[in-house]
This record gives sequence, structure tokens and C-alpha cells, in this order.
Amino acid sequence: MNPWIAIGALAVMGVGIPLGMMAVSAILRPSVPEQGKSATYESGEVPTGSATGIQFNIQYYMVALLFVVFDIETVLIFPWAVIYQPALEAGVGLTTVLLPMLIFIGVLVVGLVWAWRQGAVKWASSPRAARQKTERSRQ
Repeated sequence: MNPWIAIGALAVMGVGIPLGMMAVSAILRPSVPEQGKSATYESGEVPTGSATGIQFNIQYYMVALLFVVFDIETVLIFPWAVIYQPALEAGVGLTTVLLPMLIFIGVLVVGLVWAWRQGAVKWASSPRAARQKTERSRQ
């Protein structure tokens, strides 16, 4: 049997199951249009102002992106750490086991240094925080 048949079947199931669940949900759910459903929800508080004119600090995005990168790094390092000792006991050379992970970590360190030098991990202070800092330094 061709191994691509199994991969194709997995792909069809991976796409088909979520699409099927969304279709069944669309058919079975009740449709109750109501004005309150389209209102902005702010933790039970009455919303004030418009959300369209707010500009969010790019630092939130940068911190989230760096978190995802280093979270994925942890996910990729864990299986290597699990097979490290059994591979050495099986007679695989230290260089063969250690070098790929050192290269991987090295690339991530280079990326972190680059992000650090670009100021991605430096939090931008707000004008209010800068005023408070200068007021404290005057005292």
C-alpha cells in the first residue's frame, strides 16, 4: 500500500472533521438575532468611547511573538532531552547527538540578540510613566 494514501486520508480527516463540526453547528444552533449580541463587551462594564481610534502599543505584539518563538523552542528541545541519554548509551557519538541541538539553540540566541539590539524586548515607557520617573528623581 502506498504511504501517501495514509497521509492523504489524514489530511482529509484533519480538514473534514472541523468543517463537518462547523456545518452541523450552523444547522443545529438557534438563530436569535438581538441587538445586544453585537455590542462591545468589556468585562460587564458599560463600554465608553470608540475602539476604532485606539492605537495599541506594538510592544504587546513583539512580546507575544517572542513568547511564541521561545515556547516552540521548548517544545522542540524537550524530545531531544528525552532521547539524549538513551542515544549516548546506544553508541551514537556525542557530536552526532549534541551538534544539531547546539546549532538550533545558537540560531535562537542569534535571533534573541538581534531582537534585543533592535529594541524588541525593551518596553517603551508611556509619557505618564516618564513624568512620574522625573518627579521621583526630583524629590
